[in-house]
Amino acid sequence: MTSLDFVVLIGTIVGIAAYGTWRTRGRQDLSGYLKGKQTTGWVVIGISVMATQASAITFISGTGQGYEYGLGFVQNYFGLPLAMVLIAAVFLPIYRHLNVYTAYEYLGQRFDPKTRLLGAGLFLLQRGIAAGITIYAPAIILSSVLGWRLDFTIIVSGVVVTLYTAAGGSEAVNITQKYQMAVIFGGMVAAFVVVVLKLPAQMSFNDALTVAGSFDKLETVDFSINLEKRYTFWSGLLGGFFLMVSYFGTDQSQVQRYLSGASLRESRLGLMFNAVLKIPMQFFILLLGALVFIFYQFVAPPLFFNDARWKSAVEHDSGLLNLEKEYAALHTDKEKEINQWLAAKHAGDSAAESSARNQAVEAHKRSEAIRAKAKKDMEATLKNVKDGDAKAKTNDADYVFITFILQHLPHGLIGLLIAAFFAAALQSKAAELNALASATLVDFYRNIIRPGASDAHFVVASKCFTIFWGLVAIGFALFANMQENLIQAANIVASLFYGVVLGLFVVAFFLRWIRGTAVFWAGLAAQTLVIVMYFFSPDLVSAVLSVCEYHDLAIYYSLADILLDKDGKPREIGYLWYNLIGCAACVLFGLVLQFMFRPTAEPSESKLSP
Repeated sequence: MTSLDFVVLIGTIVGIAAYGTWRTRGRQDLSGYLKGKQTTGWVVIGISVMATQASAITFISGTGQGYEYGLGFVQNYFGLPLAMVLIAAVFLPIYRHLNVYTAYEYLGQRFDPKTRLLGAGLFLLQRGIAAGITIYAPAIILSSVLGWRLDFTIIVSGVVVTLYTAAGGSEAVNITQKYQMAVIFGGMVAAFVVVVLKLPAQMSFNDALTVAGSFDKLETVDFSINLEKRYTFWSGLLGGFFLMVSYFGTDQSQVQRYLSGASLRESRLGLMFNAVLKIPMQFFILLLGALVFIFYQFVAPPLFFNDARWKSAVEHDSGLLNLEKEYAALHTDKEKEINQWLAAKHAGDSAAESSARNQAVEAHKRSEAIRAKAKKDMEATLKNVKDGDAKAKTNDADYVFITFILQHLPHGLIGLLIAAFFAAALQSKAAELNALASATLVDFYRNIIRPGASDAHFVVASKCFTIFWGLVAIGFALFANMQENLIQAANIVASLFYGVVLGLFVVAFFLRWIRGTAVFWAGLAAQTLVIVMYFFSPDLVSAVLSVCEYHDLAIYYSLADILLDKDGKPREIGYLWYNLIGCAACVLFGLVLQFMFRPTAEPSESKLSP
C-alpha cells in the first residue's frame, strides 16, 4: 500500500465515524439513545438492516467462498424473502404496538420474567460470540496488509468501533451505516469492473462464465435431499427460512434497526427492501469470487493465499517448495489448454473444443489435488512445531480476495477496498454492540437491578455496557481460531442458537395456550438438544442404531438408510438444519410440557395483540 491508499483508508473510516459521533453528541434521553429519533424513512431502514447483516465477513469470506466453491452458498438466503414477509406481517406490528425497546420484553409480557431472561440470555451468548468474529475478520486483513501483529490490529479496530458506538448510540449507527454502505458498494463494483477488464483480451464475459461453469463454479441450485450437504435448495428454503426469521425477527441487532422507523409502513418497506435486494447482493459477491477464480486461470495464483503462513511453514519444511514448483508447472499447462479450448470454441470446432475442455478440467483437478496435499502437509508441519491452530491456518479462502486486491488493483482503489472492508466491519459491529448493550440494560439491569433510575442514568449505563461488550468481543477475537471459512463460522454459531430463540417466539405468537413455565423448560431442553446434536451427532446416531439393532426393531433398517452414508458411517447434519430442529424441538417440548403442567390464566389479549 502507498501513501495514497492510506489517505483514502484513514480518511474514509475516521471521517464517517467522526461525523456520526458529532451528529449524535449530547444524547441523554433513553428512547433516542436506544432507538434513534424514530423518524427514519424506509430507505435508511432498509440500508441499516442490510448493513447490520453485511459485515466484513460477507465481503471477505463471500468472495473466497465463490472462488473455492462457486455460487452454491447463495442458497443459504433462499428463505429470506418469505421470512421478511412473515416478520412484517406478524412480528413488527406487535413490537410497535407494545412500544418495546427489545424483542425480549415481549416474551416477558407474554410469558413471565424467566422466559424473557432466557430469550435475552441466549441472544447475548450468541451475539457476543458473533461480535468477536466480526472483529476478527477485518483484523486478518489489516494485519496482512499493514504487517501489524494480529492481536494489536484486533485491539485497535475493536476500540475504534466501541468508542463511537458508545458515544452516539442507535442514531450514530443509523447515520454512519448509510455512508459506510456507499463506500462498500462503490468499492465492490470497482473491483468487479477491474477483474473483468483484467481478463484476457480474447475472452468475452460469456467465455468467462463458460469456463467457470466447466470448473463447477456456477452450480447455484442443488435440489438433492441430503442432510449432509450444507447448501441445497431445501436447506436454504427451510433451514434458511428459520434462520432468517429468527435473525431478523428476534435478534435485537436487527429489531433495533427497524423499530426506529417513522411508522409501521416505513419499517415494513425497509424489510421488503431487503427481501428484494439481499439475494442479488449475495449473488454478486459470490460471482465476483468466481470471476477472481477465472482471472487466476490466466495469472499464476499462489499455491497458498496466506503468504505469511506459507512462508512460516516453508521455513520448517522446505519440501513444500517442490509442491509449489509442480503447481506452477500444472498451471502453465492448464492455461494452455484453456486458451486452446476458447480458440476452438470461437472457431466453431466442437470436437477440439470438447477435447481441450476435458484436458483443462483434468489439469485443474490435478492442481487442486496438489493444493490439497500442500494444505495437509502444512497442517502436519505446523503441528510438529506445536502450532495449536494448525488446522485453522491451513484454510486460506478468506485471503483470496485480499491477495487479488493487493497484487492486481491500482493504488487508491486498494485503499478504497480496504476502507470498504473496514466500513463493513464497523457498521455490523456497531449494530451488534448497540444491541448487546440495549438487551443488557433493558432486560437485565433496568428490569432487575435499577428499575426506577432516571433516563440519564440509563444512558450512562448503556454506554458502559457498550464498552463492556466491546471488550468481550475483543477478548474473543484475540483467542479465536477459525477452522471454518469465516462466513460459515458466523452462520454456524447463529444456527446453534437462533432456532431455539425463534421457537420461543413461535409459541408466543401462535400457541397462546402454552404458558411461561412450559416454554421456559422447553427452550432449555431444545437448546441442550441442539448443542449435543452438533457436537456429538455421530455418537448419538450410533447409539440409537445400536439400541434398535439390539432389540431387533423393524425400524432399524429404515433408520440406517437415512442416518448412515454409503460407507456405513453416521452422517453429519448440515448446520442450517439446526435452525429448524431447534425451533421444532422448542415448540414440541412446549406442547408436551404444557400438558404436564397445570394450566394458568390466559394473558391479556388487549395488551399483547396489535
